[in-house]
Amino acid sequence: MLFLILKHKQMKWSEFSLFLSLLLFSSCGEDSPAPEVKPPTNLQLSVNISEDNPAIININASADNANFFRFFIEGSDMVEQNNGDLQHQFSTSGDYEIKVQSHTTPDVFIEKSTSVTIDIPPTTDNGYTTPLEYQGYQLVWQDEFSGNELSTDWQHEIGTGSNGWGNNELQYYRKENTRVEDGFLVIEARKESFSDRNYTSSRIVTMGQEAFQYGRIDIRAKLPRGQGIWPALWMLGSNFPTIGWPDCGEIDIMEMIGGQGRENTVHGTVHWDNNGQYASFGDSYSLTQGTFNDEFHVFSIIWDSQTIRWFVDDVQYNQIDITPAALSEFNQQFFFIFNIAVGGNWPGSPDGTTSFPQQMYVDYVRVFQTN
Repeated sequence: MLFLILKHKQMKWSEFSLFLSLLLFSSCGEDSPAPEVKPPTNLQLSVNISEDNPAIININASADNANFFRFFIEGSDMVEQNNGDLQHQFSTSGDYEIKVQSHTTPDVFIEKSTSVTIDIPPTTDNGYTTPLEYQGYQLVWQDEFSGNELSTDWQHEIGTGSNGWGNNELQYYRKENTRVEDGFLVIEARKESFSDRNYTSSRIVTMGQEAFQYGRIDIRAKLPRGQGIWPALWMLGSNFPTIGWPDCGEIDIMEMIGGQGRENTVHGTVHWDNNGQYASFGDSYSLTQGTFNDEFHVFSIIWDSQTIRWFVDDVQYNQIDITPAALSEFNQQFFFIFNIAVGGNWPGSPDGTTSFPQQMYVDYVRVFQTN
């Protein structure tokens, strides 16, 4: 090729050298890469929950040489803006991942992530409710948890019980983990060291104060969540102090074990002594959407000399015939127990996905008996 150019143009070598240099210079100019676009540096991220509204967070992000920011909040659409400040309001409680990208260009960026736990206090109109009267029944006892302290119908059970209350539970029950505020009973499970335990919670009972045989019982509650969290609304036979368990009988109006996608399911169960052998019978109820942490639900039993039936929001899901002689435990008075256990044989222990504190809110407990 070079020979043909020289021959055709009859160029001198010096002229050709100059021509070749110009050609190479022109080619290098066309093929040289664009200057490298450098990403921002020193990305800082902070997320703070508003003191005025626990549903609102304020996100602040900053970075050197950033042209714009993108915000990714779990469960929400991406938001892009020039500065790194964003306020966001959540509609439900939960654990949420927050990711922020600091951009030089749409394709050149750095990012940082964190998480936040949102706990929105419930309101009385959030969820299912039941009436104060039923045809053929009269209201014989209730606790609406008004005021700012627990009524004298309740007392606290303190400590770790025998073998973790018989279930290898991990919490220490304290009076300080119960409060009455804004019309709710609040039982709170915390991750804290106390008396050689790593968790605390509360357990309250009406033993020796209020006990009932038969009737309709409604308990309106919003449940906690998380791996290893075990809330329960239940009853024991009033002769428990003298004959022990399971001979006294146990009626679990509601139990839930958290974590692993189980917060949409509650369990209704009875336990008793069947001629010297432990026995139990139960069933479960699952929501079609959401969890029992999202809003209030009403957990009920209707109990007479023939059967015990379990309901969630007036939907029956379980029933047992208690007429056989082996189930005679359920033809006596029972008292209430409300608690949140942490860990134990059934739910397993908390793990890195479990956030604390966790609260169970109880709006009311009502006992109706036939006229």
